[in-house]
Amino acid sequence: MADSKKSGNRKEKVLRREFLASGGAAIAAGALGVCASESTATALTEAVTPAAQTYAPSAGYIVYDSRLCFGCQSCMFACSMTHEGEGNPSTSRIQIIRDAPSFTKYPYDIVMSVCRQCVTPLCVQNCPTGACHVDAAHGNVRRIDAKKCIGCKRCIQSCPQRPHRTVWNPVARKSTKCDLCVDAPFWSKQGGPDGHQACVEVCPAKALKLVKEAPLQTDVAGYDVNLAPPPTPKPKFSMPGQESKAP
Repeated sequence: MADSKKSGNRKEKVLRREFLASGGAAIAAGALGVCASESTATALTEAVTPAAQTYAPSAGYIVYDSRLCFGCQSCMFACSMTHEGEGNPSTSRIQIIRDAPSFTKYPYDIVMSVCRQCVTPLCVQNCPTGACHVDAAHGNVRRIDAKKCIGCKRCIQSCPQRPHRTVWNPVARKSTKCDLCVDAPFWSKQGGPDGHQACVEVCPAKALKLVKEAPLQTDVAGYDVNLAPPPTPKPKFSMPGQESKAP
């Protein structure tokens, strides 16, 4: 009887030891999994936001006045027409987002999403093929070479703006972005930072403008500027008989 109790105790100890050993292994495996997950997340973060590099500044930037925009989307149709040859707002490199008036009131009911031509362009840094590049021959405009684009969407994932300023073309299965109309095959005018931009030209509210100096990169305020014309001075009236007489 005593021997059976001892045998039972030995088996219990063995089972308990095996349980603890297997539990410890599971905990260690879990810890390794967490470390691996953190390492993977860190690697992905570093891949999307690499160390800052220095790039020559673009010679042109499109700024806007969201208070003047009334959401007609003329700029979107002009952009898609000049670049793609068809009026398709989903392929426009500029996006106008209209919120329901019942939810958001003026001047926050319309959001204008314009490519910033970022001073430090993450889309350029993270492009694996060099398709997204700084075009030194055209005023250092940040643009995408469709021939080199492989459709990996790294530029879209890297864009820090929301919504992202790089646009996916589902037909060509490639990324596109604003190039200040440097390469706009259906645009009859000279584009680029020293030329004309389709969106700026067609805007009936004059809510878009090309400037030469880089706006503030910290927040939206650098690009959302006051483009309203100065107030017209009131005409002066005088009552009959009160006209001033020269001495």
